[in-house]
Amino acid sequence: MIVDDTDHVREMLAEMLELDGFEVVGRAASGYDAIAEADDSTPDVIIMDYRMPDMDGLNAARLIRENRPSQAIILYTAYMDPDLEDLAKSAGVALVVGKVEGLNQLERHITELCRDLSA
Repeated sequence: MIVDDTDHVREMLAEMLELDGFEVVGRAASGYDAIAEADDSTPDVIIMDYRMPDMDGLNAARLIRENRPSQAIILYTAYMDPDLEDLAKSAGVALVVGKVEGLNQLERHITELCRDLSA
């Protein structure tokens, strides 16, 4: 599942991931939408933007994990720093991946998380 408040980023991520063989089971444009969509689509992995209006990705991650404690969440953000990584871990985020690192890193991390989930 992909959560990003920017339409073209959300769609680009979905297209690229689908081309690489991932099934994108849901899309959300806000933290609030992500909470509902996670329950409806039951994704293996959620790719969550950090900065979104109304509710940021960390608060959305916390609320999703209250209902789905084992949900794997990747925070995909342009705003990387050690403090954010610490906050993300305390919110239950499995990984923080920088948008500047690119889609290849994101795909590798999704594959690793999926492999860990099926083990």
